[in-house]
Amino acid sequence: MTRASLDKQPHVVEHRGDVAANYDRTNDVLSLGQTRLWRKEVAKAVDARPAQKVLDLAAGTATSSLPFAATGAYVVPCDFSLGMLKVGKDRHPHLPFTAGDATKLPFKDDTFDAVTISFGLRNVQDTDTALRELLRVTRPGGRVVICEFSQPTWKPFRTVYSEYLMRALPPVATAVSSNPDAYVYLAESIRAWPDQPALAARLQRAGWTRVAWRNLTGGVVALHRGYKPQ
Repeated sequence: MTRASLDKQPHVVEHRGDVAANYDRTNDVLSLGQTRLWRKEVAKAVDARPAQKVLDLAAGTATSSLPFAATGAYVVPCDFSLGMLKVGKDRHPHLPFTAGDATKLPFKDDTFDAVTISFGLRNVQDTDTALRELLRVTRPGGRVVICEFSQPTWKPFRTVYSEYLMRALPPVATAVSSNPDAYVYLAESIRAWPDQPALAARLQRAGWTRVAWRNLTGGVVALHRGYKPQ
């Protein structure tokens, strides 16, 4: 497994397909059950409505897409990993799974009312290009919601969290995952990721307006939101 950096290579990210079958269960264990809470907060922030079009990027097996579909919105789960898409399609054949690269999305301009990506932006090779692509496929006035690991706001907890990532997460992943190396990459990529203000600044540079964020679980995860200019 290539060591994590902010210059992601597609063949490394594709290893997510190796953990697809047990992906959701493993994430629940490693997050101590917090992933379900985070998904609920993402659904509230996206605020999908009947007949709206929602792009769920880095959707994996589409667990994150189900709350949007339940509102009556038309949700498109999109992911780079064919392994993830196959498992997701087997589980949810009614959803329009689409293979796509975040830096070159296979959609027309101004298509979606809302675009969202949870725990996937960190894996994109070119973050700034992906943010501009998300802007391109969003209709004027539409919104983006990004849920991503971030930096805990309380310094003592930040130290404990860092120790968990690098010492506890790999052995736990070995016990519950079919590909523990993928979770070593996960730990390293989280440590290398920009903090909340830095990601907000990148959203603004990409053209998003009214950018704001909200911390979850003490800043372990942050929800960033922005709007495409009218």
